[in-house]
Amino acid sequence: MKILLVSPKTPDTFWSFSHVMPLVGKKSAFPPLGLLTVAAMLPSSWDLRLVDLNVAALTDDDIRWADAVFVSAMIVQEPSVREVIARANALGRTVVAGGPLFTTGAERFPEAACCVIGEAEGVIEDLVADLSAGRLRSRYQAEGRPDVTTTPLPRWDLIDVDDYLTMSIQCSRGCPFDCEFCDITAVYGRVPRVKTEQQVIAELEAVLATGWRGSIFIVDDNFIGNRARAKGLLRAMVAWRKRRNVSLSFTTEASMNLVDDPELMDLLVQAGFKNVFIGIESPQEQSLTECRKLQNTRRDLVASVRSIHRAGIQVMAGFIVGFDSDTERIFEQQRRFIQDAGVVTAMVGLLTALPGTRLFTRLTTEGRMLGHSTGNNVDAVLNFTTTLDPVTLTSGYRRLVKDLYRPSVYYRRTLTFLRDYRPAGPRTRPHMGDVMTLLRSAWIMGVRSPGRREFWKFICRAWIGHRRAFAEAVELAIRGHHFRVVAAEL
Repeated sequence: MKILLVSPKTPDTFWSFSHVMPLVGKKSAFPPLGLLTVAAMLPSSWDLRLVDLNVAALTDDDIRWADAVFVSAMIVQEPSVREVIARANALGRTVVAGGPLFTTGAERFPEAACCVIGEAEGVIEDLVADLSAGRLRSRYQAEGRPDVTTTPLPRWDLIDVDDYLTMSIQCSRGCPFDCEFCDITAVYGRVPRVKTEQQVIAELEAVLATGWRGSIFIVDDNFIGNRARAKGLLRAMVAWRKRRNVSLSFTTEASMNLVDDPELMDLLVQAGFKNVFIGIESPQEQSLTECRKLQNTRRDLVASVRSIHRAGIQVMAGFIVGFDSDTERIFEQQRRFIQDAGVVTAMVGLLTALPGTRLFTRLTTEGRMLGHSTGNNVDAVLNFTTTLDPVTLTSGYRRLVKDLYRPSVYYRRTLTFLRDYRPAGPRTRPHMGDVMTLLRSAWIMGVRSPGRREFWKFICRAWIGHRRAFAEAVELAIRGHHFRVVAAEL
């Protein structure tokens, strides 16, 4: 059987990093890890092709070649996935759809012949048997949560890794916390399921076998959800990289209680983690309590962020405005917090009610839902009735994001981070691609862009005062260019 796996187009968002790609000579930020993993579960006798619409165009010949089209999508990719399904249907090809978009919203896609609800491991055998026999059902949903220690190595041979800025692996699924707005627990549960140390090292070896020597994003929604298991895995990673003498850096997502465990932070640094994304959401205690982000309450959040920076890990963070307890003061509170803490990569979004979340259920009960979420964290559209005047909220949000990424404000915040940051852990080796990135960045940000004077002032200050972290300073300047372009479109 011939299967075409299609990864839909991701729109221009904070997470797409699309405006970074021309500077670094890549086509897309992240590979379609979910589809590569599903591909590994299919029979070895089947003929597979993968098209990532963030890298290449999908042709009618691609679709005609296939017996069935597998598509996996996040909510933000809905416009693209609808187009893919329509094209496949028009050419008479069966569509099998999965991923978070369909797990929480399959009823909105009657045009898809088959939807997989939840994780593939629990249903793949039935799906393969039924597809082969021509008796495909419209829905497949596993009972319970699958054992991730049975998950196979992704099929890296289906992509060209050089198209991507970062490779990805997954070590665990699920998060022990219960934030009202988050759909992670609805999709993956509250009990973290963790792969074995041997399994993760095998996945790292598989990535190395592709020739990859850059950064790796560990896509867990909370890498430290099970802290004991995370420490064991980190010790194995430290031993592995010493044994293999590899030059890799890692990024992941974690919760703020990371700062309560110095041993855990030290292990992350020793293993080569340079960045960690944390959902801070709000500096206002009342808003954190409202959404049950209790792990962030009763602590000095600015001091917590700066402690992680001093340990040698940069905090990238998510922030939200639009909680019921937010007032007009929230925009200035967020701006001041982000600047004072030195959170350079601050992804600020409007609160949105995602399907499957407790927030969605509560607002539906209260009669406040207005429509479906787009999943885009820079979409200034409200999908529920807010307590704060909607015009005040959306206009305040736009002003906040635009101000945060003005060159003078952004570079000042970056220098705040650099003053706290203490580079530690294994160093990555520079290569020719880094030199080309620096040259392209100097041309675009230092010659062609309106903020070129601020750029050169920042580069000089970073070189003079923070030479050990100069590579990080250049990387942050490049990231800032992307965020400015996205903010300008709000």
